[in-house]
Amino acid sequence: MSKPAIRYAFDNKPDTGATQCVADGIYWLRMPLPFSIDHINLWLLEDGDGWVVVDTGLGGKVTKAAWEQIFSGVMDGRPIHHVIVTHMHPDHAGCAGWLVRRFAVDLWMTHAEYLFCRILASDTGREAPREGFNFYKGAGFDEAALERYVKYFGFFGKMIEPLPESFRRVTADMRWSIGDHEWRAIIGRGHSVEHACLYSDRLNVLISGDQLLPSISPNVSVWPTEPEANPLRNWLESLAAMKTEVPGDVLVLPAHGKPFYGAHERLDQIIGEHTHRLNALRGALHKPHRAVDTFAHLYKAKITQDNLIMATGEAIAHLHYLLKEGSIGAEPDTDGVIWYKNN
Repeated sequence: MSKPAIRYAFDNKPDTGATQCVADGIYWLRMPLPFSIDHINLWLLEDGDGWVVVDTGLGGKVTKAAWEQIFSGVMDGRPIHHVIVTHMHPDHAGCAGWLVRRFAVDLWMTHAEYLFCRILASDTGREAPREGFNFYKGAGFDEAALERYVKYFGFFGKMIEPLPESFRRVTADMRWSIGDHEWRAIIGRGHSVEHACLYSDRLNVLISGDQLLPSISPNVSVWPTEPEANPLRNWLESLAAMKTEVPGDVLVLPAHGKPFYGAHERLDQIIGEHTHRLNALRGALHKPHRAVDTFAHLYKAKITQDNLIMATGEAIAHLHYLLKEGSIGAEPDTDGVIWYKNN
């Protein structure tokens, strides 16, 4: 039997909406999510007479009510000094605008994440663009799937409290002094455009966001906004680079799942999983496939209407990786559907 890639740091986890101390001045806060992944981990960092918050939860009444309990509970009425958001997805950035307005503090995000979040939030109320319709038609969506895309276009903005009109930019290797500890920003790409992780050398703790999770690999997708992107290459390069940025015995504080040890082993495991998928595609593409035809070669889970968009985006990410390396070709048919085949 192979050795487990990771070791969980704690047997227990806090109840949803509750906290648990995980290291000197660091509290683990679990917030509810109405998705198949039913929680997100947020991190409260003691900062003198106040707090720094890393990630904020989904926008809306449920998360705000949970925050109100935290303000008077573990935070003991002490104010938030800064809000740091690892990336723009709604479970991370959803309540950021509400928190920074409530405490009159700065929002810290990377440049691309802040701007892309603002752009996607502005789609709410707009009709689905022709470019998006053609993108998913090209992937092989049938009429029902295309109608569902059109129906739910712009839903992103409904899960986000409006971001502030200004922000403070997070850049690679930027350092913060928070409480008694210094933290350094590590930037990753692939799952999102410019994802920030935070690492404390003194504590040997990594707040990894979605960039490194203990039991699932986050979605890596091509989206209609950049239809020729190659995010899987960015993702694999970021994972390899992280091994040079943090030691193997670092305590990883992920956005989903429990804190764990075994960062390097887990990074290798994720890289290996994607390498296996790429090899499976190479073996299958002796015959032409649309993006939606590749699911059986990539996923063990059943693909339904609820996860079709993300499954398709990730399938295209794997196809684009092979396309950009020159091992496969892509040809549209007369209906605009793209067929992929080995060269």
